[in-house]
Amino acid sequence: MVKQTDDLLTTNPKTVVITYLILVLAFSSIFWYLIAVKPQFAIESGIIRYSIFLLMWCPGAAAIVTRLAFQRNLKGTGFLPGEIRWWILAMVIPILLGFVMFGTAWITGIAPLLSDNAAAMLTLPMLSALIIGLCNNIISATGEEIGWRGLLVPELGRFATFTWVALISAFIWFCWHVPVMLVGGYSGPGGLAYSMLVFFFSMIGVSTLFAWIRLRSGSVWPATLLHGFDNYFVQEFYPAITATTEAGGAMLGEFGWYMVLISIVIGLLFWYLRYMLPKMPRPEGGL
Repeated sequence: MVKQTDDLLTTNPKTVVITYLILVLAFSSIFWYLIAVKPQFAIESGIIRYSIFLLMWCPGAAAIVTRLAFQRNLKGTGFLPGEIRWWILAMVIPILLGFVMFGTAWITGIAPLLSDNAAAMLTLPMLSALIIGLCNNIISATGEEIGWRGLLVPELGRFATFTWVALISAFIWFCWHVPVMLVGGYSGPGGLAYSMLVFFFSMIGVSTLFAWIRLRSGSVWPATLLHGFDNYFVQEFYPAITATTEAGGAMLGEFGWYMVLISIVIGLLFWYLRYMLPKMPRPEGGL
């Protein structure tokens, strides 16, 4: 039992989660609408240009509002840096997983390596562009992670086992992406139905990893780095040095069948390592 102090929450975590999800829906629906309809005022004002970035910050904004409403501070969100080893792990994992995925396509010839592009990526001008692109992805990912891993995962952990934390957070994260997939063209070359199926199963493994590193590190920043690095290397860096082929399109990226395989493996690994996680406090003890 966690000792009760003034710093610990005494709120019902289920109430916190429900309130949070209602706010995420309310905030996000504004940008789902803008992305779908593209009203003239949004085009003229430039809002439509930043709609995806603003949408990614809706979970974070909802988390901040929820925390302040229930406890008048942001404790429990995981803003402390934690240990550097979790930061390093979070940066290394996406680079290695992306290399395994795309490297397999290079070796097998499914999607050959563009050696000229790869060499160009190592030049000084491209390295500066790489850093800028990586930073942009991390900033965007921060909005989501403050919400999904900063609030949702720890609050779920107050009344559910790690297995259910991973599964519930995966389902919620997937559902939040669905409107953009339906109206915003966020899908792969295999078609919408195929993309949604692949994305759903990938989310289960990926969410297990994200939940694990958030709870193990006690900080939201490793999850933020993990998200930002994954978005950049899987969606931008490796595709830029890989030839575009029909087979490669079905295999690679976050909507490729290979992502499902990798996600299942990584998800099972960190699900097995759940014994390394700290015991989450129950509702009466707070977080």
